[in-house]
Amino acid sequence: MTQSTVSPRSFAVGLLRRLLQVDAPAFVRSDEDVEAEAWQNYNWNFAVNLTDGATFWLGQSFISVTTALPLFVSKLTDNPFFIGVLAVIVQAGWYFPQLLTAGLIEQTARKKPWVINLGFFIERLPIILLPLAAVLAVRAPAWALTFFLLTLALHTIGAGIIAPAWQDLIAACFPTARRGRLMGATMCVGAVAGALGAIASGWILDTLPFPRNFLILFGLAALFMVISWIALALTREPVRQVRRIEEHRIHLWTRLGRILRRDPNFRRFLLARGLLAVGGMGMGFVTVAAVSHWDVPDGTVGYYTVALLAGQAGGNLFLGLLADRKGHKLPLLLGGLAASVAFVIAWLATSPLLYFVVFPLLGIYYSVMFVSGLMIVLEFVGPEQRATYVGITNSSVGSINLITPLVGGWLATISYDYLFVVSAAAGLLAVLLMWLRVVDPRYTSGAGDRVGVDDGLAPYPESW
Repeated sequence: MTQSTVSPRSFAVGLLRRLLQVDAPAFVRSDEDVEAEAWQNYNWNFAVNLTDGATFWLGQSFISVTTALPLFVSKLTDNPFFIGVLAVIVQAGWYFPQLLTAGLIEQTARKKPWVINLGFFIERLPIILLPLAAVLAVRAPAWALTFFLLTLALHTIGAGIIAPAWQDLIAACFPTARRGRLMGATMCVGAVAGALGAIASGWILDTLPFPRNFLILFGLAALFMVISWIALALTREPVRQVRRIEEHRIHLWTRLGRILRRDPNFRRFLLARGLLAVGGMGMGFVTVAAVSHWDVPDGTVGYYTVALLAGQAGGNLFLGLLADRKGHKLPLLLGGLAASVAFVIAWLATSPLLYFVVFPLLGIYYSVMFVSGLMIVLEFVGPEQRATYVGITNSSVGSINLITPLVGGWLATISYDYLFVVSAAAGLLAVLLMWLRVVDPRYTSGAGDRVGVDDGLAPYPESW
């Protein structure tokens, strides 16, 4: 009698299949049936996703990547290179992995298990561990910095792995003409909640000594991230069996080349979107520049976060509704202009008070990139290849964000003025290209690449 053994790889694949509910049955449904279910659950899904966004951004306000986290790094080291490393992690970590997971996500009927089941371990758990970095800060600052950057990298990469599934989930649960207001309202409420959190952050940073202040900030971030995850888990996803697409069997880079050749408007959009990413190169250095030039106190940094979130809140309500009415191209143009103006002001600033103008403009840019920068991609193509288009866009931006913070860190060691001028120029160039050469996909007759979709139905992803 022989005893069968299970290899570690087979065990891991089986566990992942169960975690992602790959083998759960899914039925053949028409687009009309899926949309009808989406409308039926619209109010519920709007409420739980709004709650998710509010608590997520409240948690993020305690660990703001523009203010609090650069300050924490500056407490551990005086080398600006690590501010650049932080920016690489934050900006590239989320974007870069998406193309690698998009194909698998497209082939699974359910997107929610990616976001909730897998997402808890690879996205939320690292934030729960983040307070340990503050515990190590006094006795072992080098270890604290290493642990902090590693934990943050795990969080952002984990979020990037599941991001195409999250965007696909939003697309399935919300009709096209409602996504802008959902994201706009979510970001607005989240920004208001985050502004309150930022005020509390300023008070904590002012009144408590280092590193106790950051221990509390990281702990509050972990708490609200868990609450956000619970709210998101209540989303009701309309599920249908995935269609077999012949291109899924083609090598990843061959598929990428085919899409870019056959969709010139998407190709031009990618170029403009990449330049917009370069235009945001200086965001992670604005706070450090203010501290370097005028030695602003830690509490003021917290209030800069309030100004940043105020820009997000004001811009999101207006630009989210504008996107539903006019498409996402116009908000992207306005966001790029806002960032360019912000960096010009930062370049010419003669007082730290002017940064209370810079940060709201950067808040508008940040919110537009998060709302319209993500949602416009969903309109280039149908649901069969939506995750791939998302992955191509976000991984392309991630590749750029992998380089630009390091370039920004190098420019910052020479002069923050050079950094801000280059950022502003790239943003203006992106706006011109987007305005003159990119057609909003909502108003094209044959948006996206729908070639290669057959009528065959595959109950299970073949690549699993």
